[in-house]
Amino acid sequence: MTLNGRQPAQDDGAGQDARQDLAGMLTDLDMHPAPRPASLLQRVAAQAEFDTRMMLHNGEQLMLTIVLPAMMIVGFRFTTVPYLGPGRRIDVATPGVIALGVLSTAFTGLAIGTGFDRRYGVLRLLGTTPLGRGGLLAGRSLALLLVAAVQLLVFGVVGLSLGWQPNLAGLLNAWVFIIIGTVAFASLGMLLAGTMRAEAVLPAANLIWVVFIVVGGAVIPAERLGWIGKIAEWLPSAALGHALRACFASGVLLFQPLLVLAVWAALGVAAAARWFHWD
Repeated sequence: MTLNGRQPAQDDGAGQDARQDLAGMLTDLDMHPAPRPASLLQRVAAQAEFDTRMMLHNGEQLMLTIVLPAMMIVGFRFTTVPYLGPGRRIDVATPGVIALGVLSTAFTGLAIGTGFDRRYGVLRLLGTTPLGRGGLLAGRSLALLLVAAVQLLVFGVVGLSLGWQPNLAGLLNAWVFIIIGTVAFASLGMLLAGTMRAEAVLPAANLIWVVFIVVGGAVIPAERLGWIGKIAEWLPSAALGHALRACFASGVLLFQPLLVLAVWAALGVAAAARWFHWD
């Protein structure tokens, strides 16, 4: 007897096959559970990795943050001008260039990159993703510190190859200043990028970078700048340069530069939080 043109035995076989297929699918689901959303820490780490790669693979930023400062160490080693004060020039120049590297990355590079991200709507887009605005800021902050570590390694190797003799006992103190300096410069960079058009951020950030090099006390000690140095010593660039020279010369942690950087960091963060625009 047939039903709808099929044999009952065939129907039973087809039903059994379907049940086996369903059981197999359920087993696969048990063995491979549905993917879960990444944790906040994972999202921040992924953003930090992306931003670090972008900064280290961007030719213009690499020139600004790594190549030019490294060339300055070589230049100071084999020239006698400008006058950097008593002592071996390489011992004065290398910590100053490390400070300049922090300034280049955390202020100039960040300001320009963030300014154009804001112009093209990247910031607004990322702020609406699961990463969120807080995660984006945390990721970029971590990326800045990772790049600072790369700079310290590169500039340290260049300086050591040219005769730099740092006091390694001051390395931990130096990192304290690098972290606070990164916060200070990054907050100022975000303030600049969040309040000006991208086309204006580019020349402004580069101009401020040049001013910090020439009269900002980062590379050339503020006490060698005459009356300008009396003003420059209260700038974050001079405070970071002075602090790093002291750390690598004698291992000490100076209170005044620490206070100057902390004040700049607090003011910069407050100002950026108040006036930064995401679009």
